[in-house]
Amino acid sequence: MLVKLGGFMFFHVYGENAIYQWLAMLAVLVALILLNEFARRTKLGGAVMFFVIPAILTVFFIVLQISAGRGAEWALNNQTYVYMNGWFHYAKLYAALAGCIGFMMIKYDWGIGSKQWFKAFPFVIVAINILIAVVSDFESAVKGWNSWFLSSENVWLYGGWHNILNGLAGIINIFCMTGWWSVYKSKDRKDMIWLDQIWVYIIVYDIWNFAYTYNCLPTHSWFCGVALLLAPTIAALIWNKGGWIQNRANTLAIWCMFAQVFPLFQETLPDGTSSFRWATLPVTYADGTFQGIEAGGSANANPTMMLVISALALIVNVIALVYIIHTARKKKINPYKEPIFTDFKYYQDCLERADLS
Repeated sequence: MLVKLGGFMFFHVYGENAIYQWLAMLAVLVALILLNEFARRTKLGGAVMFFVIPAILTVFFIVLQISAGRGAEWALNNQTYVYMNGWFHYAKLYAALAGCIGFMMIKYDWGIGSKQWFKAFPFVIVAINILIAVVSDFESAVKGWNSWFLSSENVWLYGGWHNILNGLAGIINIFCMTGWWSVYKSKDRKDMIWLDQIWVYIIVYDIWNFAYTYNCLPTHSWFCGVALLLAPTIAALIWNKGGWIQNRANTLAIWCMFAQVFPLFQETLPDGTSSFRWATLPVTYADGTFQGIEAGGSANANPTMMLVISALALIVNVIALVYIIHTARKKKINPYKEPIFTDFKYYQDCLERADLS
């Protein structure tokens, strides 16, 4: 079994491990959807997922770092310290949590969450999250231009033009977020609704973010680039219209917490071994192993699909931005102060859910 797009293979998901890989990915997808529902439907659910659990984990992370600094063997050998100790994962986790908490403040009218100026918070926190990934993409290009390098988290990465193209796509994607002030709580108080963030933005964001995970988190991409992106998108397209960015923040924070503590769930180690049969590699590793890979070399590298998906990400984001600019000029409006996609049915469906009072 292969994961293909237009005949191109993305992942090594065939052979004796295929059933484990597919079932694990689908299990993660279902779990994320259910946990997002638990978190979004009640204050208690949100408090447990985004206050209680993160507080406990923060204490653990601090103790881990202090203990590792003092040479404690348990800390130095802990899977979080060994495989998830880079700046990116911690930055992404806490930026996602900031989004979750800020969105709860808006939908529950907590403190400054009820203020008009705070409506711009979703744009700001999403832009920060995107920029974190953009920096990571450019960093990979610098560290391994057309060659392999071993990241601080013991993952073999291959840098090149794909990182540049996708980094540019991420920057453009920030400017594809429109109607910054069209943010409301839902009538049932379960969701924060961003009216102008319709399926157009969801698609171009998902393509860009998948390309990012494929380029820079290759050993995780089967889960964080497929299951993690599908979970909020499925909810937003079917039963939670207008709530995509809340879904995205919730599922991202939940996954980041899990992956930070249990990275071996999805990891393939530099020696080619893995703790579970569902660990999945992209075709970046040409033969599905790390055989022959060494720093500064290009053996066993197949960067084609990274270039294809990164180029696609850049193209669709440019198209979206051009449409936004064209529509804004036609309507004679500022696309960031006012919504652009008001003529779309999806926008109207979102509007019906929003509390405009």
